[in-house]
Amino acid sequence: MARNSSAQRQWDESDVRVRANKKGSRPRTKQRPTHEDAVIARVIAVDRGRYTCVVNEQSHDQRTVVCIRAKELRRKPIVPGDQVGVVGDVSGDPDTLARIVRIEPRATILRRSADDTDPVERVIVANADRLVLVLATESPTPRTGFVDRGLAAASDAGITPVICMTKTDLKDPAEFLTYVEALDVQTASTEPTDALGGRPAAGVHEASLAISEASIERLRTILDGHISVFLGPSGVGKSTLVNALTGSERATGGVNDVTGRGRHTSSSARALRMPDTSPGTWVIDTPGIRSLGLAHVSEEELLNSFTDLVPATADCPRGCLHTQDSPGCALDEWVHRPEASPAAPLRLESLRRLLAASRGETQAGADEKHLGQAIT
Repeated sequence: MARNSSAQRQWDESDVRVRANKKGSRPRTKQRPTHEDAVIARVIAVDRGRYTCVVNEQSHDQRTVVCIRAKELRRKPIVPGDQVGVVGDVSGDPDTLARIVRIEPRATILRRSADDTDPVERVIVANADRLVLVLATESPTPRTGFVDRGLAAASDAGITPVICMTKTDLKDPAEFLTYVEALDVQTASTEPTDALGGRPAAGVHEASLAISEASIERLRTILDGHISVFLGPSGVGKSTLVNALTGSERATGGVNDVTGRGRHTSSSARALRMPDTSPGTWVIDTPGIRSLGLAHVSEEELLNSFTDLVPATADCPRGCLHTQDSPGCALDEWVHRPEASPAAPLRLESLRRLLAASRGETQAGADEKHLGQAIT
């Protein structure tokens, strides 16, 4: 009997042998597409791998597009405020999906770390030029450490800081603002609406967040023409301010009467357009924070953020570490001079605490986790 030739044999899938690629899947060529036809869009929200972007910003054809990221960008953070190149279906129609293929150069990057020794940086927002540090006069108690850390983060990012005080019906904000009166930092306070009919009862924190229209107009003037990110602990009224400025309906919450801490309501950062302002005016709401690590900020940048203390360092000996036991440190004498602000000794203490934390010489305790010392 004649043997079956290979030409007569019936082949199926089991005859196919695939050799595993030890290097994993890789592109067949190193020449990657340039995507010159990509449309520029601004990222306004990030949610579980989906990026909401605005295409044709400031035009009559402005629309919202939902995107995923390209494989080559999987290790690069994409955050609200980013300008990105988008390809695919950018019509913005329901059930359509586009793809982000590149991140445009960023003008600024606001970053934080989990603590002062964590080497991992977390990008909060990109391309913002205003950092609004939001604090309540009471409930929760404002912390000087949060202000100093926020100013250092803004200085590192090249962003102009603004300090905004809420719940001014509970306590006079001037008492806390004496801490920064020697600094060239713009401040704003929000008064409650006249419709409240006087001082609210104890524990009624939501009533204290009802903001007057005059306060909103003053804040709108400060933020007009800028991309502003709101940063602060939970319960201070960030989302309430954003809602009043933009007409949105971000979820808001109160403060726990037992712990004095705010309840988390915003789970992710989101950029919102502020109406009736100059083109390019955006407000970015962020979740409440209880720590603001500065592991990415150098000691020199930390010192530079204390602008009221920097002039005294000219009289310090070379190599001075500016610690309490540093020989000949001129800061100790400087803060007690008549021309120094009343808060200068407290600010020097804060500077030394931050410098020690950046060197790993101290462990952040409960007060540090709550963003520093309170002024009572």
